[in-house]
Amino acid sequence: MSSQPQTPAPPSSDPSHPSGTAAAALPKKMSWFDGFAMSLTMPAALIASLGASIGGLGAWGAIALWAASMVLATATNWIYTELAAMFPDSSGGIAHYATEGWKKRAPVVGPIASIGYWFPWTTALAVYSGLIGSFVRAQWFPGQDWSVEFGPLKVDFPIAVGLLVMLLLFGAAMIGLHVAMWVVYVTGGALLIPLAVFIVLPLFSGDWSAQGLHWNLHGAAGLREALVWLYVMAWTSFGVEVCATFAPEYKDTVRDTTRALRAGVLFSLGVFILLPLTLSGYVGEKAIGEEPTTFFVGAFQDLVGGASDLMVVFLIASLLLIMITGLADGSRVLYEMGKAGLTIKQVGVLNRRGVPARALLVALVLNVFVLTVLQTPLAIIVTGNLGYIIAHVLAVSGFALLRRDRPDAVRPIRLPRFFVPLAWTLAGFLTVVLVVGATGFSITGYGGYTELGVALAVLVVAVLLWLYRIKVQDRRPVDDPRSTDGRPT
Repeated sequence: MSSQPQTPAPPSSDPSHPSGTAAAALPKKMSWFDGFAMSLTMPAALIASLGASIGGLGAWGAIALWAASMVLATATNWIYTELAAMFPDSSGGIAHYATEGWKKRAPVVGPIASIGYWFPWTTALAVYSGLIGSFVRAQWFPGQDWSVEFGPLKVDFPIAVGLLVMLLLFGAAMIGLHVAMWVVYVTGGALLIPLAVFIVLPLFSGDWSAQGLHWNLHGAAGLREALVWLYVMAWTSFGVEVCATFAPEYKDTVRDTTRALRAGVLFSLGVFILLPLTLSGYVGEKAIGEEPTTFFVGAFQDLVGGASDLMVVFLIASLLLIMITGLADGSRVLYEMGKAGLTIKQVGVLNRRGVPARALLVALVLNVFVLTVLQTPLAIIVTGNLGYIIAHVLAVSGFALLRRDRPDAVRPIRLPRFFVPLAWTLAGFLTVVLVVGATGFSITGYGGYTELGVALAVLVVAVLLWLYRIKVQDRRPVDDPRSTDGRPT
């Protein structure tokens, strides 16, 4: 693997201005450790689906599949290091890699991969704000069981708390990511405390035992269930690629993107194996299965006693990290889509502070709707995973296509040749996970035709908006190889 010095990209010009004045750009103020702090999102994200996976798969089954999912994520993210260095000015992350790889063969891949990637990252705000509300009620307000319904919309105490948290984080995101990085470090540091408690203390408590752990995957039915759960786990494991989305904002794009991605996947791999092992052996599979979302609160109370209030605060802080990262990542992807001609041009602009404010507003409206309609955290996750896995299939195969179509392109990081067949193998396996998971995730007890319908509708709307952008706003042919800002897409 080789690397070359990264030269700063010149300021882009805004084609909407005849004078060609420099357009607002994302500031290059992040280090690789900032990206790694963002990647701590994924160990925190494990909180949403870990309990359900242990209850359904048995502890040994959950441990094996979380480890397998993270190994797959490690392989794909190694591939993304080359692509991130090839496109250092793109804030579209893996969706942009898919667009570049497939644009000569299927231009429609651009909007499909981009919106498929954008939706789960953006709706992380709804997933984890709802979890925060559940933790607040379980720890401090157990008697708050009221609810109000407005047609398909439902608001109860956890959802009301979640909506308030959403509004506060939206206000913080409007300030700018480089200003709010201190919040990322505080919440990332807060995550390490409950992780240490859950991984270390059970082993020394005297109550940990592996005798009650089970493997619930047997025969052909077990294989299908395993594939469905890999589908459910996808965003939680593969989401470490968030480091690549911030490539334009690293001080040294090549070096910092690579370091952030590798540190993120290796740290997450360790957590994804150890956390289900220690918690299952301490709390017990049955207890976890009965309270798959809030069993963490009871575990805190048993492990640290009177300090459980503080531990729940740390846990909530770690969920805030996910939401901050999801807002930042999703808004940048939508901004890149608008800038590159993959959706309506109105979202492809920055405000005077270099913040994608319009994309953030779209995210806020979407999350309010998703939280009050889908409500269950895991139901929201499985809805988003359809497009997310599609984005990964198209991105890793796009890597192989770019090796074939652009053999002489500048690659500051060039992976060994065996990564090309590995990319096709990963794309094929993820396609199998996609088909089996999207048609059978009701096996897990979370999600069904409503969630599948919403996921498909999101992809259809994305294609329609892309066609509107091309035919009405830009008035250019579908197979135009250049975007509206005058650069290849």
